[in-house]
Amino acid sequence: MADKTTQNVQNPMKRVHIEKMTLNIGVGKDESMLKKGLLLLQKLSPLTPVKTVTKKRIPGWGLRPGLAIGCKVTVRKNTEELLKRLLVAKMNTLSTKNFDNNGNFSFGIPEYIDIQGLEYDPDLKIMGLEVAVTLKRSGYRVKQRRLHTSNVGKSHCVTKDDAITFVRSVGVEVTE
Repeated sequence: MADKTTQNVQNPMKRVHIEKMTLNIGVGKDESMLKKGLLLLQKLSPLTPVKTVTKKRIPGWGLRPGLAIGCKVTVRKNTEELLKRLLVAKMNTLSTKNFDNNGNFSFGIPEYIDIQGLEYDPDLKIMGLEVAVTLKRSGYRVKQRRLHTSNVGKSHCVTKDDAITFVRSVGVEVTE
């Protein structure tokens, strides 16, 4: 009988791939930093970023509903190319703490000038961003479709170990 891990590699439905990548910059109440963050995200991806707004009122922090405090962009196409550029900025190393139990991972880049293809812009100064990568397998559509929605089986869900294996196949070192 074949080993379970070799069966998973041969089964195309068990292959893990990137569903989406979300690039996020949190700036707080500073409007000028928000504009700089929008410019940086436009340089990184061909999509137009959106502002993230608060939903709650927190008087101690000076936040009120509808106040723009950051920006983000969600990339769904050509994610492998962008991910490789962003991981080079992290020296192709991630920690196991960067992964969650659902197979997703995220990391931060403290300075955008570490990213390949981006030069220092005096208008932007030094800025960082957060990257969140969502992984999935083929067949996840059953939980998102309109008609006859159902759950994804437990054995088909992406686990933390599956995500680490996927990242290592891209050439990233994962440390404890």
